[in-house]
Amino acid sequence: MVERFLTQTTFASQEDFRKNFHINVPENFNFGYDVIDAWAEEQPDKKALLWTNDKGECRQYTYADLKKYTDRTASYFQSLGIGKGDMVMLILKRRYEFWYALIALHKLGAVAIPATHLLTPKDIVYRCNAADIKVIVTAGEEIILQHIKEALRESPSVETVVSTGPYIPDGFEDFTTGIEQAAPFVRPENVNTNGDISLMYFTSGTTGEPKMVAHDFTYPLGHIATGSFWHNLHEESLHLTIADTGWGKAVWGKLYGQMIAGANVFVYDHEKFTPAEILKKIQDYHITSLCAPPTIYRFLIREDLSKYDLSSLEYCTTAGEALNSAVYDTFKELTGICLMEGFGQTETTLTLGTFPWMNPKPGSMGVPNPQYDIDLLTPDGRPAEDGEQGQIVIHTDKGKPLGLFKEYYRNPQLTEEAWHEGVYYTGDVAWRDEDGYFWFIGRADDVIKSSGYRIGPFEVESALMTHKAVVECAITGVPDEIRGQVVKATIVLAKDYREKAGPELVKELQDHVKRVTAPYKYPRVIEFVEELPKTISGKIRRVEIRRKDN
Repeated sequence: MVERFLTQTTFASQEDFRKNFHINVPENFNFGYDVIDAWAEEQPDKKALLWTNDKGECRQYTYADLKKYTDRTASYFQSLGIGKGDMVMLILKRRYEFWYALIALHKLGAVAIPATHLLTPKDIVYRCNAADIKVIVTAGEEIILQHIKEALRESPSVETVVSTGPYIPDGFEDFTTGIEQAAPFVRPENVNTNGDISLMYFTSGTTGEPKMVAHDFTYPLGHIATGSFWHNLHEESLHLTIADTGWGKAVWGKLYGQMIAGANVFVYDHEKFTPAEILKKIQDYHITSLCAPPTIYRFLIREDLSKYDLSSLEYCTTAGEALNSAVYDTFKELTGICLMEGFGQTETTLTLGTFPWMNPKPGSMGVPNPQYDIDLLTPDGRPAEDGEQGQIVIHTDKGKPLGLFKEYYRNPQLTEEAWHEGVYYTGDVAWRDEDGYFWFIGRADDVIKSSGYRIGPFEVESALMTHKAVVECAITGVPDEIRGQVVKATIVLAKDYREKAGPELVKELQDHVKRVTAPYKYPRVIEFVEELPKTISGKIRRVEIRRKDN
């Protein structure tokens, strides 16, 4: 399938990749028809999705199965009045119905809005009214259903709510019965153009209300580099990305690039993350490829890996936060596998990555994906030199790159602030070394300016995280009359150290940072807390800490 969209499919070096990587975009591309149905026609028995859960259930879907169930779902959705351009929110956790529903919505030209089950009634109301959501499809669990019921009182645009079960309350449609009784699906005419919106995410930003990130129908093609050349997938791969379907990382790692590459997508539907269970799944199902945030790898390396047969594992990638080199080194020592880091946003596909032909540098995000024209700009607007900090930007003066979002829906002012004069500003700060590798510093708003130095939160947080007393930490700047700002560390202590919180431990941690990184970066202020303020998606809200200190 990759051959259908690429001019060249194998690359010997980054230079070869940079010069010759090119995606051929069909007119009116639709992932449902041009990938799922195309595989079903060419190789109907090809494995597509292997789903299992923490109750011991297991389902292996072929592409013929996916076509059958997505067609039934599309027909059922038509019976509910869903058509081109309609907004449909999916709160489906890791249920297999997520794949039915999202692909079916693509086939109808509707807009899929994945959302997390952690939303409160207030969060649901905000999303429904901001996007004029017409239908909600949800996992039938009591707490989620209750939150939706409460939200419906203030969500006038919602016409229909659908539950996948086991609970189907009064007023909710039954998803399973609906697709079982659906009429044969007839493909609508003029389903979509490439520029139509197909997918939308509410980003759980660290400041302000969530933004509505709208992607067009070509967005899945932008993930060819993600699946084939960052995850390094092939047609015999069994790939696991650890992510809930409410977040953008799910389509990064559980759908688009993986299925275009012809890999079998592994899904583990579980309530509580347990490192031992993930390792057992890798062993029992012979998973070949794994992608997870660095936090997950930190948990995995604390387990006794000698208890598990991980010989099937061929390739591992990581993204979502910067990778601490200690995690990289330990994982490689225990498994022999290098963690290949990548970077991107809800607004993009993979923008920076460590690709198979490269030597990884622990802690580096890698180099630019050639489908993007990436640069670093200093605060005064000039291109940063090697070794100099700058904001990661994407030049769009030659046209919108494949994979970059269409707009912040219904917010032209916010779109213009982030994307103007042919440049999209990511808001993330990094520096580039002499080999062209990028190194993450932090969000532009989070960088600390102290006595003329620019200090990124991540580098100080990484130093602190190597001390066994620290479970989590957040670095922020505190106003200071002499230095402008000083570094503050807000720390969650390990259980064994909580009684030791005091001046001696503060001094010990400060000295530790001075030894691990440049001495001027050490936190002059340290506060111990029980937990850090976070967004729904688990990102630290440093803005709340700063607000309290200012």
